Amino acid sequence: MTTRFNFTLQATDGAARTGVIDTPRGAIRTPAFMPVGTAATVKAMLPESVAATGADILLGNTYHLMLRPTAERIARLGGLHRFMNWSKPILTDSGGFQVMSLAGLRKLTEEGVTFSSHVDGSKHHLTPERSMEIQRLLGSDIVMCFDECPALPATEAEVAASMRMSMRWAERSRDAFGDRPGHALFGIMQGGVTRDLREESAQALQAIGFDGYAVGGLAVGEGQEAMFGVLDYAPGFLPVDKPRYLMGVGKPDDIVGAVQRGIDMMDCVLPSRSGRTGQAWTPRGQVNIKNARHQDDPRPLDEDCTCPCCTGYSRAYLHHVFRAREMISGMLLTWHNLHYYQQLMAGLREAIAAGRLDDFVADFHARRAEGDIEPI
Repeated sequence: MTTRFNFTLQATDGAARTGVIDTPRGAIRTPAFMPVGTAATVKAMLPESVAATGADILLGNTYHLMLRPTAERIARLGGLHRFMNWSKPILTDSGGFQVMSLAGLRKLTEEGVTFSSHVDGSKHHLTPERSMEIQRLLGSDIVMCFDECPALPATEAEVAASMRMSMRWAERSRDAFGDRPGHALFGIMQGGVTRDLREESAQALQAIGFDGYAVGGLAVGEGQEAMFGVLDYAPGFLPVDKPRYLMGVGKPDDIVGAVQRGIDMMDCVLPSRSGRTGQAWTPRGQVNIKNARHQDDPRPLDEDCTCPCCTGYSRAYLHHVFRAREMISGMLLTWHNLHYYQQLMAGLREAIAAGRLDDFVADFHARRAEGDIEPI
């Protein structure tokens, strides 16, 4: 078992890359999809079930955990891994994105952000230094530096000012993180959809020096075309020998497009949130289990899928338990969705290693274009 954090690039196909991130808690195969465990749980899933889908790493949420149950309590109870019974790596975000979404409840200064808790209205002050302290108390393996993510649309001047403050915060985060062998700190590139600002941000981050680099400020409402437009150049501004993490992405076709453009890591609440709202993801696109067409259908969601949902349960049953608001509905659909996402990542890794990514992507889009199986 390694005692260090290390990234090894194993193969490339065009801009796409496959490799391994070694951490003291285990290896992360890239491209990697990280299920989101916002409040120290991937909703509707046992941790061992999440591992069984093929996930190598989870994402935890600094903002939510600092408010409840608090980072100090988690530290007293042995850290986040023990607290939530997850032995593999955990990445924690910095809290910046959640604070952005609290626009009406926050006050932003150069020092940091003061905001009111959405839980009980209590006042909190989050700075780069405090974010590093919280993530140290949680014991996460990959720590994100504290940044400000401007809500789009914004003027170029607003995006530039925000990005430059984030770069100053990145330096403060690096200083506060200190020397923590076996733990990694990632910087976050900002700059909206402006190429010059993205390049300036990437250069500023590399001057500080990080263990990995995230592309932030995307998947915030700009649309896939604009996001891919940025990803056509932004990963190229980052070091080849460090992991590249696209935050908050996304739908399966977003993931495939991001991997084609050189992204190594992604996270999104979509597979678990969709599962709780009756949406399933399959190679043939999305299935809405709420629809009456499924009520007499004895077939599985996907006859080629090996997850417990597809090997044990029919569409008719899934339709019934969703309509009846039974807890097992969200459990089965979330398991299926996470399994599908991890199978997609495994397929991408294999295709890149074999130099046949273009064929894989063509097949991916062709199967989605077929749409769901015909109703009975």
